[in-house]
Amino acid sequence: MPALATRSTTGTTTLPEPVSTRLAAEFLTVPLDTVDRCVADVRACTEHLGVEATPEVIERVAREHLLAIVNSAPPPRGLR
Repeated sequence: MPALATRSTTGTTTLPEPVSTRLAAEFLTVPLDTVDRCVADVRACTEHLGVEATPEVIERVAREHLLAIVNSAPPPRGLR
């Protein structure tokens, strides 16, 4: 099974992980670095807690964290 939250680098180019890529496409307003960090954090937490770090589990938990980020942002100035 491919590594999930580790990054492959070739030269100076960083290749995003499959879970990060899917979530970045879903959360266009969240910076890619934030999505990557969220996925890596979720993977580390699941491993620390002894939960099997499958791509499905990591994606589901990371999606919930990203939804919280998006939903906690204040509305644009004109909509208050």
